[in-house]
Amino acid sequence: MAVRNLAENDVQRLLDPGRLIDAIEAAFRDRYPRVTIPARTHFNLADGLFLAMPCYDPANNSLGMKLVGLTSKAGRAQGDVRATYLKLDPETGAPSCVMGATYLTELRTAATSAVATRHLARPDAKTLGIFGTGREARAHLHALLLVRDFERVLVCGSGPSRSREFVDEMVRSTEIKIEAATPEQCAAESDVICTCTNSSEPLFDGKLLQPGTHLNLVGAFRPNTREVDDVAVERSRVVVDTYDGALSEAGELIIPMASGRITREHILADLHELVSGKKTVRRSRDDITLFKSVGCALEDLVAAELCEAAQI
Repeated sequence: MAVRNLAENDVQRLLDPGRLIDAIEAAFRDRYPRVTIPARTHFNLADGLFLAMPCYDPANNSLGMKLVGLTSKAGRAQGDVRATYLKLDPETGAPSCVMGATYLTELRTAATSAVATRHLARPDAKTLGIFGTGREARAHLHALLLVRDFERVLVCGSGPSRSREFVDEMVRSTEIKIEAATPEQCAAESDVICTCTNSSEPLFDGKLLQPGTHLNLVGAFRPNTREVDDVAVERSRVVVDTYDGALSEAGELIIPMASGRITREHILADLHELVSGKKTVRRSRDDITLFKSVGCALEDLVAAELCEAAQI
């Protein structure tokens, strides 16, 4: 069997954000209970971290695995990511398609946040706040504009100059009003907040969150790192992408659990339970909702399937 190869620019051309949002929502609703998703393998390398994320859906006869390297090597950006996806023959395990998966990872993460936002954010949310100015922040801006009619975007980077550079770049690709903001302004004035940073410490005071806010937390994926504080988590009705991943890797939840600030019952639903309607999380306009994502291999498999199908 000939192995197809898709470069990063091929994936960017083939992967449609709107279709991916819908496909990920359908996958968590209908496919998640039957798929096999082993625990994510991760171990330290000399200059970073290596991850392996397999997923198998027997009903769809679909098998794949993502390989990710995160480097902190001198001279390269902290948290620099390089990913490859292997679409595999379920009968032999041989690769049928190899694709660059760095953009795939960025977009599937943002698309999953968009699914959570579609189900948790207030329908009349008008201001989107984004912490971070990297590729994931860019992907979240474009994806979330597909699920809510935002009128304003606030951007808070690691410093004022980074925020202004991001704003200048984004105003050329969208007509929405975008402006740089302080952490306090971004937290207090946003109806939906996305944290897309490499920060290991809380980005803002959780007391600043206004009633009705929805948060998507995607940057931290280790037990000792977090982007929001205990107060933000305590005030929120919490949904996770998967229970196993969140309870083993999400510092935003593990840290306050360890100190007794919250219990396991503070997590109200996983993404499958949310999108299938098995559990209701937002009960009123004033509820603060929080979606914590550490990444799920089903999202990667769905994105790879779309790319492979579009390429044929």
